Amino acid sequence: MPTPLAGFLSDVGFRTQEGVLDAWTWRRGAAFLAVVLVFLTALWRLVEPYAYRVMTPTTPLFDWRVFAAYVYLIFYALAVLLIGISLYNISAKRLRARGLPTGLAGLVPLATLFWGAARWLQPRVAEQMSPWWVTGCAALLVGAVVWTALELGFREPRGLGRI
Repeated sequence: MPTPLAGFLSDVGFRTQEGVLDAWTWRRGAAFLAVVLVFLTALWRLVEPYAYRVMTPTTPLFDWRVFAAYVYLIFYALAVLLIGISLYNISAKRLRARGLPTGLAGLVPLATLFWGAARWLQPRVAEQMSPWWVTGCAALLVGAVVWTALELGFREPRGLGRI
């Protein structure tokens, strides 16, 4: 007997971009992905302090906490990529239903990658890169998220009637 979660996941169809979705199904899928991402990020914030360690002559070479933090980081990075792919897939379905180009589904994942890269790089090259780059990338991300949420989550299809 399929579980309610399995039924929900198959209804939304995160694995492929083929087909169409209505606004309610897109909102449910996007909210599910957001909840998973927030949960995994909260876990990373708890584990992250163990990823930093100063090596001195008296510290042991191997530390299980550091090892576990980096193992989690690998799985967290993979999960973030899969969440981005799933968001792209459901957004492409919804954009197809709205009669818009499906390439716009990549706005939020691309803006997220730009913001993350700028946020990571700026402190390391602060003399060459202004902090305003991070602010600009964050504004781009917020704009992409707001546009995507409004366009895909609340507007009806153009000329196709209700799905």
